Amino acid sequence: MSTMSRTEISALGEFGLIHRLTKDIQPQQPSTEKGIGDDAAVMNHGDKRSLVTTDLLLEGIHFNLEYVPLKHLGYKAAVVNFSDIYAMNGKPTQIVVSLGISKRFAVEDLEALYSGIRLACEKYGVDLVGGDTCASMTGLTISITCIGEAKKEDIVYRNGAKENDLICVTGNLGAAYLGLQLLERERIALRGNENATPNFEGKEYLLERQLKPEARKDIIEQLHKAGIHPTAMMDISDGLSSELMHICRQSGVGCAVYEDKIPINYEAAVQAEEMNLNIVTCALNGGEDYELIFTCSISDYEKLIPLDDVYIVGHILKPEAGMKLVGRNGEELALKAQGWQAFA
Repeated sequence: MSTMSRTEISALGEFGLIHRLTKDIQPQQPSTEKGIGDDAAVMNHGDKRSLVTTDLLLEGIHFNLEYVPLKHLGYKAAVVNFSDIYAMNGKPTQIVVSLGISKRFAVEDLEALYSGIRLACEKYGVDLVGGDTCASMTGLTISITCIGEAKKEDIVYRNGAKENDLICVTGNLGAAYLGLQLLERERIALRGNENATPNFEGKEYLLERQLKPEARKDIIEQLHKAGIHPTAMMDISDGLSSELMHICRQSGVGCAVYEDKIPINYEAAVQAEEMNLNIVTCALNGGEDYELIFTCSISDYEKLIPLDDVYIVGHILKPEAGMKLVGRNGEELALKAQGWQAFA
């Protein structure tokens, strides 16, 4: 007797699974301007557009409460959603928060979590407007949906990069990944020794990048002020390589990114050497930096130069040129997306 073949989810990966489940979905509402496939969905409500994004965080998959304080977790859970709205060149305005809670959590624990969410909302001017709570058999689950707004002409998608556009990134890359490696190393080293304390002296920046990231509201404000409209944009949550490859594939282009142009933090470089890791690999594939990667016309070069914390790391090529990393000696390597994979 034949049985129906079944496909492992890991064979498709996160984005392959999303495509498989949603490829035939056609919007029925005239207000749905952009559905699945970008940092946020776009709804047409007259003069302005509404942006909607959601994020699911599961204990044991996305966070470990052995070293993540609940207040920091609440802050980060909110901020990573704000980051998706900024990646569309929009402004986050409201969030709804839903929690799955196991019996080991007390009211005070949830107050600590919400204090972080509320702190993020206060800092970024976002309103907490609702949500849901439910009992959970598997620890803590956090689901946050963020609503934002933008003018139609301001919205930036992933698919607008053009040949000869400049590729820009903000901040520095790889530090969040190294912060996570540091936390995991100390967790394992101190396992079973309740009286020992981890040694994080001089590593505060790396820990902050992992535990308390910030969304780049300031960059969006700088771009508006400078009159720069990116042709494509994403936030860097899964690693520079992965996000740049998304932009190139959705835009139908190739790219060259230069190893010596990728912004690296000194503390991160020292930590990578200490852990025998390649700092460029960490920057390309580490993820969770929540910086922005965007492309813009080469005619905006003079406007870009004065911007604070913005770095030109490469340029867009014809599609047949492929997606490549150019090394310090001019050698070329094919870009690979080796960052976070949800179902690996």
